[in-house]
Amino acid sequence: MTPDTAILAENLTRKFDKLTAVDSLNLKILPGEIFGLVGPDGAGKTTILRMLSSIMEPTSGSATIAGFDILKEADFVKDNLAYMSQRFGLYTDLTVRENIDFYADLYGLPSNDRDDKIDSLLDFSNMRPFKKRLAGNLSGGMKQKLQLVCALVHTPKVLLLDEPTNGVDPVSRRDFWRILYRLLKEEVAILVTTAYLDEAERCNRVALLDHGKILAEGTPDEVRKLMHGSVLGIRSPYARKIKKFLQKETGYESIEVFGDNVHVVCDDYRVAENEIRELLTGKNLIFDEIRERVPSLEDVFVSVLDKPEIESERTTEPEDNFNQVISGTGDGISVTVDNLTRKFGDFTAVDKVSFDVSRGQIFGFLGPNGAGKSTVIRMLCGLLSPTSGGGTVAGYDVNRQAEDIKKHIGYMSQKFSLYEDLTVEENITFYGGIYGLGGKILRERMDWAIGMAGLSQHRRHLTAILSGGWKQRLSLACAILHEPPIVFLDEPTSGVDPLSRRRFWDLIYEMSDRGVTVFITTHYMEEAEYCDRIALIFQGKIIASGTPLELKTEMMREQILDVQCAFPQNVIEQLESLPEVRDVALFGAGLHAVVDDADKAREAIIRELKKIGHPLKRIEHITPGMEDVFISLIEEVEQKEVFSN
Repeated sequence: MTPDTAILAENLTRKFDKLTAVDSLNLKILPGEIFGLVGPDGAGKTTILRMLSSIMEPTSGSATIAGFDILKEADFVKDNLAYMSQRFGLYTDLTVRENIDFYADLYGLPSNDRDDKIDSLLDFSNMRPFKKRLAGNLSGGMKQKLQLVCALVHTPKVLLLDEPTNGVDPVSRRDFWRILYRLLKEEVAILVTTAYLDEAERCNRVALLDHGKILAEGTPDEVRKLMHGSVLGIRSPYARKIKKFLQKETGYESIEVFGDNVHVVCDDYRVAENEIRELLTGKNLIFDEIRERVPSLEDVFVSVLDKPEIESERTTEPEDNFNQVISGTGDGISVTVDNLTRKFGDFTAVDKVSFDVSRGQIFGFLGPNGAGKSTVIRMLCGLLSPTSGGGTVAGYDVNRQAEDIKKHIGYMSQKFSLYEDLTVEENITFYGGIYGLGGKILRERMDWAIGMAGLSQHRRHLTAILSGGWKQRLSLACAILHEPPIVFLDEPTSGVDPLSRRRFWDLIYEMSDRGVTVFITTHYMEEAEYCDRIALIFQGKIIASGTPLELKTEMMREQILDVQCAFPQNVIEQLESLPEVRDVALFGAGLHAVVDDADKAREAIIRELKKIGHPLKRIEHITPGMEDVFISLIEEVEQKEVFSN
């Protein structure tokens, strides 16, 4: 081992009986480097981190952390490492500050040295206003940031992060990555697993893992070379329709929807562009632009892993057995909300919220962590009584008919409500009993739900051994077993890999096409593009609503410049200081600059990057994405509050 190596793994292997979870892993990560580990559910990512942190012993092979052997020198490994697992290591009955002090004591941080350190971390993570709040009362994003602060209360040489931004809104994700980049300046080595492929774009190097083996490793640009052929991008508000049409009319192997874009993998993008332009024009399918695109890591991920020989081992497609349409509530409105309000003591979690959702509509409910999304859903599902206001769900009053509502909806919570020691069939049987199903009807519904979710090959498997994607499908199967006309999905794809997310949205489209109303919350802004309508809630109030296209074209006054350059995190401060630029933030592998005048700002950015000797790959004025709109609207509300105070 060379002295400057922070993480070194040689032929690291872990077996569980006949299953090889990690297969002869070789890995070398340097100080001051962010290394991203991506792969489908069950690929072995968490097992790798648990071995490197000395929590789990490898079956064979070896590894060192900061020069210390994970087996022979486990105590020294733990002194030089911080590990943030997927499950919060927080004490919910302690305050934010008390949790931090607990970890400071655990790491042996002297009392006289800790106040400045803790205050610095609280300020940088924007957690200082909440230091007296109980951890159990924090939102998901705040809990993630608090857990990172606890891990960093001593400055480790190595930081292991297992999908740290799952279920975290875009604003909190920005804060999180700012903290990580600051750590790089202190020569901390960071190994992060993530289900967000745009985050993997920000890493110095990435590895694509499948079935415990690394399929590819290198810089994001090097990994992109795995793509066979070119990517043709078609931007359109009718991306789903275009995908279905092209799948039927052309022979391209890979046609995928990415937000409001359709990506077609082709041998020659010029030939494909002419063919597809002619087809879409002839069918009167409207599109905004069609051009070659630089493949994203998600393009590569889908291209490499979504192959018949690989996919047959991992997943089963939903069966085409939708012979029965799930009963609806007739034409018109499925959900109506009128001045719905919920208070907890002096705190107003939901403040006079009003909206309608039509039958068969996919309705996206967006907002930062703690904005009130889950509270609204719990009231609409009959699980929480409103303080004032009201509404109806499937025709039943939320104030007076909560039990009737429960019988006519499906509800899938953020944490899948499954029994891990039961099989797939036994979980479905249990929920069938709750819904009053039995005998022949339950058997028929079970076969239908299992087929719909593509779980036929797993029906007798224990739930505990299923990957996150499979548990997600099982949870949905349980939620729709009784064929409800309305389904509430509360962040259902959090932490699920891109392939599993795509399969899941195929199921959502199937339900919507058959008249089921789907009410969904999500922090994946790409998923927001898939919804028919969107409402954005912040601080308990609806601050915007409309179709995705309306929000992107009508609600954001500023313009967006997409800036592509090497190490974009190193130039954020310089670009933010320019008078022509209002804000700059990481966006995938580059930066998005929020500006008032795109032409003037473009010239200013080019001059500044040239002045500091930072190479520029590309800069262009683009249509805002949902993440741009999301952050812009929230910041606008916050600025108004500052001026009003």
